[in-house]
Amino acid sequence: MALHARGENIATVHGLTVLAAVLGTGLLLGILMAVPAVSPLAAGLPGIGLLAWSALLVLNARHATQLIPLRGQPFAAGFGTMLSTGILALAGIMMVVPLFVPSRWRREYVEEEFSDMPTAIGLVP
Repeated sequence: MALHARGENIATVHGLTVLAAVLGTGLLLGILMAVPAVSPLAAGLPGIGLLAWSALLVLNARHATQLIPLRGQPFAAGFGTMLSTGILALAGIMMVVPLFVPSRWRREYVEEEFSDMPTAIGLVP
């Protein structure tokens, strides 16, 4: 929307920069939510923050919009739009889901790491 308001489109250098930033953020969130080696808290805690901010918008819209960082920048307008349309709440829900997957909290040990341990310390002849 900010690109369209400035008379630009996605084919400009600025538009491609915006697209790269959005795609990079989506890739990072996808990695944080999908890779089992990453703690579910890495995506879950910011997700809880986004959900709390969305709840604050419902309770006190003026206060929620005052908390938007860098309010004088174009970034803030896009963030405010995502907050008011519910996109941040949707992203927060997606980021919180890995917290409720039990397999993400279990640590799997590889059997091979411990298979030769007794012979290494001399317990088995």
